[in-house]
Amino acid sequence: MTRHFTARLKRLLRESSGLAATEFALTFPILLSLGLTGMELSNRAIVQMQINQLAVHIADNASRIGDESTLEDRRIYEGDIQDLFYGAETQGGSNLDLYGNGRVILSSLEVVPGTDDDQYIHWQRCMGELGYESTYGLEGDGLGSNFPGMGPPGEEVIAFASEAVMFVELAYEYEPLIGDPFGMETTIRARASFTVRDSRDLTRIYQRDPSSPDAVADCAVYGGTRLEGGADTGGTTSGGSTSTSGGSSSTSTGGGPWSSTGGGSTTSTSGGPWSSTGGSTTSGGPGRPPRGGGSGRPPRGGGKP
Repeated sequence: MTRHFTARLKRLLRESSGLAATEFALTFPILLSLGLTGMELSNRAIVQMQINQLAVHIADNASRIGDESTLEDRRIYEGDIQDLFYGAETQGGSNLDLYGNGRVILSSLEVVPGTDDDQYIHWQRCMGELGYESTYGLEGDGLGSNFPGMGPPGEEVIAFASEAVMFVELAYEYEPLIGDPFGMETTIRARASFTVRDSRDLTRIYQRDPSSPDAVADCAVYGGTRLEGGADTGGTTSGGSTSTSGGSSSTSTGGGPWSSTGGGSTTSTSGGPWSSTGGSTTSGGPGRPPRGGGSGRPPRGGGKP
């Protein structure tokens, strides 16, 4: 019996007909894991690049918008800012769903009137459903207090007298394809800043037709644009109130007087492993959670407090 079993075992050890299938079965899980991981990392890198490029695109265009006039400084209108956000949504494409999964914050950094170089945020406009607030300041910051500028500590951008900086923060909630094998944070952040190209009327943001005003991209509202289907912007209003009167708009939501104005000047910073060229983008710091309550759909996601 033992001799018979030993003979069969020796014959089995010499058998090689199933060797390839056995090797494939043993290595397939490893190859599959490596392939899926590579696909996930590649997709995230592409999305991060898109977010960085969109931040630059918005800041660059924000520094150019406004009417053309040879007799007075260029005015900007609420409709111009809406068009700016529409353009970013179009460039991002439906697969990215910029305002469904993210939020854009556009700030006008200027010098406090009557001072030489004191910085403040004159106005902010926002778009997107993601529950995220500016990491670097809210509208009105710098009035009556020392405000170093916008950006990470030690890398702040500043405006110069009679000029303004268009500072953009973009946060996007990344949706992994197959999961997150490395435990990376799912919120992608980017920032970009550009100096306003031409002489701009920094008094306020105007309405082209005060009797039929354009929508204001209020930072107390969490919603998207009216690009698809022509529907109203909608979204969730978080505290505060908005009023429009005589071609200007203002919001009372804390963090300083929320009056509308126009402007922009800059210095830009770079950084982050996924930064893109052409304007200066970097991944920013953690965001603050949305303020207040309000009705309607709840804001999506949220930055780290």
